[in-house]
Amino acid sequence: MKKSLIALALLGFGVANAQEQVVKIGQVSPLTGGQSHLGKDNENGARLALEEYNAKGLTIGGKKVKFEIMSEDDQADPKTATTVAQRIVDAGVKGVVGHLNSGTSIPASRIYHQAGLVQISPSATNPTLTNQGYPGVFRVMANDVHQGKVLGEFAVAKLGKKVAIIDDRTAYGQGLADQVDKAVKASGGTVTNREFTTDKAVDFKAQLTKIKAQNPDVIMYGGMDTQAGPMLKQIKELGINAKFLAGDGGCSSEMFKLAGDAIGANAYCSNPGVPLASMPGGKTFNERFKKRFNVDIQVYAPYAYDAASAIVEAMKAANSVEPAKYLPALKKVSFDGVTGKVSFDDKGDIKGGAITLYQATGGKWEPMK
Repeated sequence: MKKSLIALALLGFGVANAQEQVVKIGQVSPLTGGQSHLGKDNENGARLALEEYNAKGLTIGGKKVKFEIMSEDDQADPKTATTVAQRIVDAGVKGVVGHLNSGTSIPASRIYHQAGLVQISPSATNPTLTNQGYPGVFRVMANDVHQGKVLGEFAVAKLGKKVAIIDDRTAYGQGLADQVDKAVKASGGTVTNREFTTDKAVDFKAQLTKIKAQNPDVIMYGGMDTQAGPMLKQIKELGINAKFLAGDGGCSSEMFKLAGDAIGANAYCSNPGVPLASMPGGKTFNERFKKRFNVDIQVYAPYAYDAASAIVEAMKAANSVEPAKYLPALKKVSFDGVTGKVSFDDKGDIKGGAITLYQATGGKWEPMK
């Protein structure tokens, strides 16, 4: 009798267990190298979203769901990104939050598209990403057509009409710089220089010396904080008095460590979206994030959180974790995220994406009114 009861109990346990499904969500960003602080920020944002959904105890398709994050390091390198993307596909993940950079997101998107996998980038802003016609590609941040226009117009209207531009030749850096170039000229300004570096460089004095000779009012850099910080130091060393302007890649809290006392009130940056304090869910998200990870938010964590949330919300709406089934629901999804209302246009771009300008003040980026 006891053996029968034990057998029945074990059978019941097996049935209960069979009703739970583990759903893997990929997260890809640079977790090593100069941009690792940004990559970890993305990872933490996505991880927090999935942990909070797990705590709610969701049931999808008649089964209790447990989300697991599969986090991969693409080293901010396009070739590594495609290798990692294939690894993600082979692991049977059901959706991807990533990649961080445009230069990695774009080549990886082809791999995901061929596998029928959904990809939502929290931070890749090059317009090409969503202009490829891949139905499963989305982003939760405004693209560089908008950001570059705002930066270029702001530079000419408020900082000076002579603008020198440097970019790191990545899809993000060059793409943003090209948009700024257009906007400066359209606003009646002059681009005095177009100089180039790489996303691995540490010495910019050759480019800055050429720029100094043209005496610009503004130096705009298209690239990440890893280069922007040291560049500011070298601008100061060379005695260049131009104001400094960067996009979201330089709009991190890490910039103040990288630039040291070379960053001051003449440094400005832009970031898609509204300031964290102005985000509908920004205050409580910041508290939960710090409690969970004991670090400050860099830039993109709220967007990574919303990207992961969009995948789960679409799964809930479709009552399926399979990309082919929840993709139609994702195209129609509309919910209140940390960063604001999350919904997508027919290309996969976020609807109503804002751009905010910031000025370096008292050791941090303060939003400009």
